[in-house]
Amino acid sequence: MSLWRLEWLRLVRTKRWIVLVAVYLFFGLLGPFSARYLSDILNLVGGDFEGATIILPPPEPVDGLAQFASNAAQVGLLVAVVVAAGALTLDAKPEMGIFLRTRVADVRELIWPRYVVSAGAIVCSFVLGALAAWYESVVLIGGLPAGAVLAGIGYGVLYLLFVVAVVAAVAGRARSVLGTVLVSILVLVLMPILGIVDAVGHWLPSHLVGALTAIPDGAAATEYLKATFVTAVAGAVAFWLAVRWTTAKEL
Repeated sequence: MSLWRLEWLRLVRTKRWIVLVAVYLFFGLLGPFSARYLSDILNLVGGDFEGATIILPPPEPVDGLAQFASNAAQVGLLVAVVVAAGALTLDAKPEMGIFLRTRVADVRELIWPRYVVSAGAIVCSFVLGALAAWYESVVLIGGLPAGAVLAGIGYGVLYLLFVVAVVAAVAGRARSVLGTVLVSILVLVLMPILGIVDAVGHWLPSHLVGALTAIPDGAAATEYLKATFVTAVAGAVAFWLAVRWTTAKEL
């Protein structure tokens, strides 16, 4: 059995792909619905409070994508990191790690299939959720420019590829799935904090997270080219570190 088939079977038989699809699709369907009926929901739950009624501005089509993007950047990202860490932490089970390492000439043969399969499942789930949010936003609220939405989805895909590369790098040092998850989340959470400085924020990979909402709302797609360049380079460096650290790790 090839390592590619082994990783595919691991993804399918552990039902990890179902969790990914369920999370992203759920928020993809929930986002536009909550944006469209938020005012009604608040009034239904809270009712009139001393004669006051909650009135929100009429929803815009981009609000449905904004709701999805927010949840995808939080809950969805956490689930993606957990799934990627489970696949990329080679030494979580030392016996299995030793068994696999002694049967390949280069550790890349172990990391690359796990990266590709995990990233592929995460990206496909995100795209499915984004398309669902787009469709439901059009149906419930109004039309959105197709080119702008697709560009935003593309930037989101690039960011997720970077996230999985970061997890791979952290897994090269960590010896447990939990350790990989915690350190990866810490890195990804600290990154947007650096973006508080405008001169820095437009270069950070985390800047791509807002593209799905900003571009359909009128922002230029070229605004994210700086972050795209840094994300591509940083992702390649992270994968290189994953290979180097995993190779150097003592068994």
